[in-house]
Formats: sequence, C-alpha cells, structure tokens
Amino acid sequence: MHEFKDKNRFVLATDLDGTFLGGSAAERDSLYKWIEQHRDEFVLIFVSGRGQGFMRELAHSLPIRPDVCIGDVGTSVHFGPELMPLSDIEDWIDSAWRPDALAAIAAALQMCTQLCPQQHCGGRRLSYTFKDLNSAYRAALMIRAHGFDVLISDQHFLDVLPRGVQKGSTLLRTLNHLELSLNKTFVAGDTLNDFSMFESGLTGVVVHNSESALKQALVDRENVYFSAANGAAGVLEGLKRFYYSKGDDK
Repeated sequence: MHEFKDKNRFVLATDLDGTFLGGSAAERDSLYKWIEQHRDEFVLIFVSGRGQGFMRELAHSLPIRPDVCIGDVGTSVHFGPELMPLSDIEDWIDSAWRPDALAAIAAALQMCTQLCPQQHCGGRRLSYTFKDLNSAYRAALMIRAHGFDVLISDQHFLDVLPRGVQKGSTLLRTLNHLELSLNKTFVAGDTLNDFSMFESGLTGVVVHNSESALKQALVDRENVYFSAANGAAGVLEGLKRFYYSKGDDK
C-alpha cells in the first residue's frame, strides 16, 4: 500500500556518487535548498550502487531525507521514515536471485583471476573491481551465459545481478507499487549502471561529468537531457527544466 496522499507528486530519482553528491559544496547546497523549497511537491528517491547502510547514514547527515532508497544497483529497496525494506519489491528481487546463484557465479568465474571481489556487498548481487577492461568483458560473457545480468561501469566495476533486475526495472516497479506518476518522474545519473533508468523511457539528465560510454549510449534519446554543469549543479539544471515544463510554470 502506498503512503503518499498525493499520487501526482513529482519524483526525483537520482544516483548519488558523481550526481546528487557530485560537485562543490556550494553546488550541492543549491540543489538541496531548491528541493527543500519544493519538498511538499516531491518524492525523493536515491538510486545507487551503494548499500542501504551507507544511504541510511547519508539520510541522517543531509538537510533533506529520501523517501525511498533503491540500493545495491537495484537489488534492495527501503522505504519510509525509518527506511525499512519494501517487502513486495524485495520479494520480487528475492525470486529473481537464484538459490544456486553464488555457486553458479563462482563456477562461471573460476578462470577469471582479474576480478577482485568487493567486500561487504549487500543486496542480491555480487560486485567486483577490475583493472583490465577486456578481461571484464570476457567474464561478463561467461556470467551472462549462466543466466545473470552483468553491468560494467566506470571502467572499474562489474556487478552480477539477477536476470531482469537493475536500477531501471526496480525503479519502475517501485513507482508502480507506490502509485507514483511515471510522467512526473525525473531521473539523474552519470555512469553505465544508470543506463537502465534512461532506457526505461523516464525523462532525465545525464550530468556533464558522466562517463563517455553513458553519453554515447544515450546520444539519440529524446527523453535525455545532457547538462552543461557537473554533479549536483547538473541535476538542478535538468530538474528545473523538467519541473517548470511539467508543472505549468509554477
């Protein structure tokens, strides 16, 4: 059951590192103050590769708190004032994460010595770092053949995810579950692990400091705005355009 009385509120669904948390302190402050001025009209969703623990601590340190945290590259979802698991969405993610996932991934990667596992990885995923991009591509082919999704981003990270579960698909399910308007949802990101949010058809901004691979992948998308500013300033640049065009010049 949704807990937003106004189902027609605007939604900002934003990546964190390099995006909502990117830029100078003054640029971040400008974004946060603008959101705070319109807070009653917005639902704020963090969509990150970070874990729920990090986002919960972040929520306590920022002047504005998120309503929803989609973490671990779309494989965990917490909601509400206490940021507790959103059970219906988490059940869907659980059902997509095969019981033999860890063993199957280990078998697929037994010859891939170039990948370094990230410790304390949350959600229903495994995450690695790498130095050699070609080795990462070869590993991705083997993992996908075993029935998993693989995301390579920032030329440094490789995430193994349940088939069909990424930031974009989890965000869409969350919006539908909470009965929030897709037409009034605005997304923001800067790396390839944000691609699925834009691929979903939602309007959004690719901030100027984004990795070139994301820009190239989205260059012809009509739903994507490319900001002239970096990080938080780029989010605000795109968000204002979206808000005033959708909000009847409020």
